[in-house]
Amino acid sequence: MKRISLAVSVLVIGLLAVPQFLQLDAKSPDTPKPKRINKVVELLGRGQPIYYTGSGVGSGGGGFEDGVKLAQTWADFISYGMEHTPYDLPKLKEFMRGLVAGGPTKSGHRTPAVIVALPVGGIDEATMRANYWMVQQILATGVHGIILCHARSPEAVRQFVRAARYPFHRQEVDKGELEEGLRGSGGSRFAAEIWGISDAEYKKKADPWPLNPDGELVLGLKIEDIHALENAEETAKVPGIAYSEWGSGDMTMSLGYLERPDPLPADAQQARARVMAACKAANIAFLSGQISMDNIEDMIREGVKIASGANEAIADKGRRFTKRKMPW
Repeated sequence: MKRISLAVSVLVIGLLAVPQFLQLDAKSPDTPKPKRINKVVELLGRGQPIYYTGSGVGSGGGGFEDGVKLAQTWADFISYGMEHTPYDLPKLKEFMRGLVAGGPTKSGHRTPAVIVALPVGGIDEATMRANYWMVQQILATGVHGIILCHARSPEAVRQFVRAARYPFHRQEVDKGELEEGLRGSGGSRFAAEIWGISDAEYKKKADPWPLNPDGELVLGLKIEDIHALENAEETAKVPGIAYSEWGSGDMTMSLGYLERPDPLPADAQQARARVMAACKAANIAFLSGQISMDNIEDMIREGVKIASGANEAIADKGRRFTKRKMPW
């Protein structure tokens, strides 16, 4: 009898020792079965526009409780701000744990996709080479993508992509288009647990899509000033990039405006059109703001694939317009 009691005690202690966020991922038989880990990849791969909401330390969130709250978000992904906020990786890790604890999503994904705004800008190649470590540290928290702000040169963007890849992923490396990846061994365990897969499987899947058709990471750009605009066409074509935006706030500031004018002046409209054309030529998604209930359908017809500033009602209208199947 004592042996049975001891065995039960050991079992209970063992269960308690499992991290909480790894115990709360049970799915009911009715939960949808997504085909991809990253909902952004799944939707953009089907040609569906996507919609996002924001979080991060700058908005007063970013910890475990914020993650639990946003786990059932209406949005397709969460934009996590670090560009203008503290570089607080422990808080980001807690946020990712919270998403797992509050999941799965209504669409059956373990968590919503999370894309982080990188604190360092893509000013030039040297800057990105010196700060590549930020990319691998952010990815080690289990996020699903990163966006590079002020992407001024294709050389900087190539270093950005390089920093996000493991050296054994060879797409475009053997052709000489990209350099060998810089992401090192030892930083994947926590990320794999967040994704709910083995460490080895994580390393296989943690590569930029659509460069790697089986990749689950999404890398984006902000071509958001007049210097970046000069190289928009070449920058957008760098292998490994999935989308870009024109960054209306920074772009209009770069054009000489104190605040973003409304309506947009001709020079700002031309900048937006150039970035959109560059995205279309490179076959990557274009992100745009100024989305509203009145213009969402026109924006989709125009070619916008990622809607900034949308809310649940706008997203619902857009999803119905593109005949996206439930659950969203």
